[in-house]
Amino acid sequence: MAINLSESAADRIRHFLSKEGGVGMRVGVKKTGCSGFAYVVELADAVRSDDAVFEDRGVKVLVDSASLSYLDGMTIDFAQEGLNEGFRYENPNVRSLCGCGESFGI
Repeated sequence: MAINLSESAADRIRHFLSKEGGVGMRVGVKKTGCSGFAYVVELADAVRSDDAVFEDRGVKVLVDSASLSYLDGMTIDFAQEGLNEGFRYENPNVRSLCGCGESFGI
């Protein structure tokens, strides 16, 4: 099991953690949208008992046990293009994407 971060994603998460505090970034999935699932991302104040904890580039990524099988092997990147910026997810488990890019199927 692994969750990986690009250097730009790790830098961005460190930036958020230095401003807001916390132990790392929590990543999960929720059922939604036309394709089935969407990513849920937030800063984590604490490690929960059902969290798997991954550390890459000095940053902790926490994943709840219900989301873990959907995210295993994923790489998180951060990109800026013009005025748009955000995290991007390279998830080997995704089999389909909705047309608007907001949800995915596994």
